[in-house]
Parts: sequence; C-alpha cells; structure tokens
Amino acid sequence: MTTLEVLNAATSYLDKRGVESARLNAEHLLAHVLGMPRRIELYLQFERPVSEGQRAPLRELVKRRAEGIPLQHILGEVEFCGRVFICDARALIPRPETELLVELVLKESAATTSILDVATGSGVIGLSLALSRPDAAVTLCDISSEALSLAAANAFRHGIADKVVQKESDLLDSVEGIFDVIVSNPPYIPTSDIASLSREVQNDPVLALDGGSDGLRIIERLVHASMSKMSAGGLLALEIGHDQAARVVEILKMHNFRDIVVHQDYQGVERFVFSRHG
Repeated sequence: MTTLEVLNAATSYLDKRGVESARLNAEHLLAHVLGMPRRIELYLQFERPVSEGQRAPLRELVKRRAEGIPLQHILGEVEFCGRVFICDARALIPRPETELLVELVLKESAATTSILDVATGSGVIGLSLALSRPDAAVTLCDISSEALSLAAANAFRHGIADKVVQKESDLLDSVEGIFDVIVSNPPYIPTSDIASLSREVQNDPVLALDGGSDGLRIIERLVHASMSKMSAGGLLALEIGHDQAARVVEILKMHNFRDIVVHQDYQGVERFVFSRHG
C-alpha cells in the first residue's frame, strides 16, 4: 500500500468511530510511525510504499486513538507556543487557547522580574514564559508531584532546568517569595460536569479539572492567596471557564483587585481575566 492509501484507510477508520479531525489525527500518527518530523512531509511522499512492518504499529496506534486515547498521549508530545513539550497522563493536555494566555502575559508584563505559574501541570505556561523572558525568575508550583515531575522533564528538555524553581504546593501554601506576575490555568470545571466531558478530556487527571461544586472554588482560593504574594501593581492572570467571567470579576473586586480586564480567546469566548493588586 502507498502512503496515500494507508492515510485514507486510517482516516476512514477514525472517522467511522467518531474521532474529530480524523484526517489530521491520521496524518500525525502516520508521520510518527514513518519517522517524519513534520506531517507535511507525507504530502511529498504519497506514492511511497508502506511496508507491513510499518503498518502494524500504525494499526495499533489508530486503534488506541479510536478508543479515545488522546493523540498527544499516543505521540508523547504536544506543540505549544511554537515549541514541543513532553505530554502524558501526569498532567492536563495543554489546549491551544492557552497559548494566548502566554502571549497576553508577555504583552502585559514587559518589566517583569519574577513569575509564578500556579497549578503548572506539564509546565508549558511557566516554561514558555521563562524561555521568552530569560532574565525573569520563574517558579512552577503544583499540588501533584507527578505533574511536577513532568514539568521537570520539560524544563530539562528545553535546557532551563537550572533556571526555574519547582515547588510542590497546594496553591500558594508552600510557596515563598513575592512575584510580579502570578499566572494560572487552574481547575475550573464544576464537579458534576466532569462525567460529561469528552472521552479525551476524561484522560486528564481529575485533580487538574475539578473546580468544586460551582467550578470556582480553586479560583477563589487562589485570588485570596495571591494578595500576599504579589508585588505592588503585580499582575494576576487567570484562565477560566467559558461562562465564569462575570463571577470571577466579582471575586476579584471583593478582594480589592483593580484594572480588571476580560480577554477573549480565539473563538470569542471570555477566557482570561487579568487584574492588578496593590
């Protein structure tokens, strides 16, 4: 079979089993099996024969994807802000909209010298900021030791393991210091909604999803804790649920945060809330 024939067969299999973007998934999986660093290379080799020795592992990967295993877990990596990070079940799979959070933080914090990434998970937010702001001191914290081990692996992969501090902490309980920027993509899914999430999201750790009965329990705790950890005029940047902006703004006002701005994501959803304290 040629590359094109194998690609079409994999696409059809995934499509019939309800996998969104079946063609794109098939391209990534086939490129991975064939050792191509970029899936676009498939289009330059559509007539290339694919041996049975190559099709066998592809069939296994396609089957796993059809069963709902996330593509990122199968490949073992994810692209985020133009860089490739290790990705597995130890932490939340980074979402494309979170790249905008990083872009906005960089835009709003030009003179930053210290950054804290709370509930860092795989570390992609804090590490992306550290790579873009090499002079800033960056701390990553998470309640999960497994997530921190993944963040550590990503820091090592990008050559900045000795430039970031990692701290196992329930939000800011064990974090020391004062920060110019506190950024977080915290758990914000209401507990009762978790069971109805897509089968792919079900592979994320519940700890990284569960925001309590109303989805705001972690956010409210973080806002309160941040007040004593921020420099004067420091920036608090939060990613939130699609229907939470108004309530998060009220929480921030109750804690005397100012200059509150709600930013939309690429789909026009009110996804990020930025504010300053002091």
